Amino acid sequence: MSLLKQDLGLPSPTEANARQHLTKAQSLRNLRFRENLLACLFLAPSLLLFGIFLFYPLVKSVYLSLHLTDPRGRIAAYVGLENFQELFLSEKFYQSLKVTLSFTLLTVPTCILIALLLAALTHNKLRGMRAFQFIFSLPIAISVGTGSVIWMMLYHPSVGILNYFLSLVGIQPIGWLTDPAWALVSISIMTVWMNLGFNYIVLLSGLQGVSEDIYDSAKIDGSGPVRTFVQLTLPLVSPTLFFVFIVSVIGAFQSFGQIHILTRGGPMNTTDVVVYNIYQDAFINFRFGIGSAQALVLFAIILVLTLLQFKVFEKKVHYQ
Repeated sequence: MSLLKQDLGLPSPTEANARQHLTKAQSLRNLRFRENLLACLFLAPSLLLFGIFLFYPLVKSVYLSLHLTDPRGRIAAYVGLENFQELFLSEKFYQSLKVTLSFTLLTVPTCILIALLLAALTHNKLRGMRAFQFIFSLPIAISVGTGSVIWMMLYHPSVGILNYFLSLVGIQPIGWLTDPAWALVSISIMTVWMNLGFNYIVLLSGLQGVSEDIYDSAKIDGSGPVRTFVQLTLPLVSPTLFFVFIVSVIGAFQSFGQIHILTRGGPMNTTDVVVYNIYQDAFINFRFGIGSAQALVLFAIILVLTLLQFKVFEKKVHYQ
């Protein structure tokens, strides 16, 4: 039979199977190519935006950090790593880094604790909880500029309502934004209020994702509300807390708008965070080289802190 097929020019079963597998492989490659092409087409707008507003500025920052600029902001000379050397020898940079760390410690834990408390009090499906959830979520709808103007009026030394309330109880007015001892605290209070809406919504979603059957089982076992919250609820929402903590730390290191509007880094540089220091060097003094070097160092600091948080805290996160 095989000799007859060879005489008639017909392929053998082995050759037919090989051609069939080759055809299937070719069809699979074509299908994957079309799928990858379609994915690239869908990703093209995002990649374009990332390229223009993220990747190009990053490459440009690296380029500028290796050069000096003239008073008009134009490239004057290649200096290599001298901008980084000047930065690490500058006391002002370490002072701004210290202020940034203090600002982070004042805002991040406080905001998360308040948001978690409010979410724990309002996540139950009781009558009237919707109104409280709406009220506590409102700060997320207010921009940094609008919120800063509102708090500037509250902090006003003579007509501000905060000092008015202090005068009612016989306390001397406080220079919220002009006293070096209170300026960073005042900025931190405003920032906690501004970030409270986002943290509250995320943590409320995490609490509402916990099954009611778990709480019913805890009640049957005789667990009280505090013990249930500490030993049961917190471990179950630990992924949400971990996410909020990382996002809050990154946001604290990048804070700029409220500081620029309320204090402009003063008084006596007590609110001069790293981002505002970068703004002053790059866009006020037109030292784009040293400003770009600071931006890259800040990027490295945020990256290291984020990796440390994943290394240290993710081990304690309980994923369901």
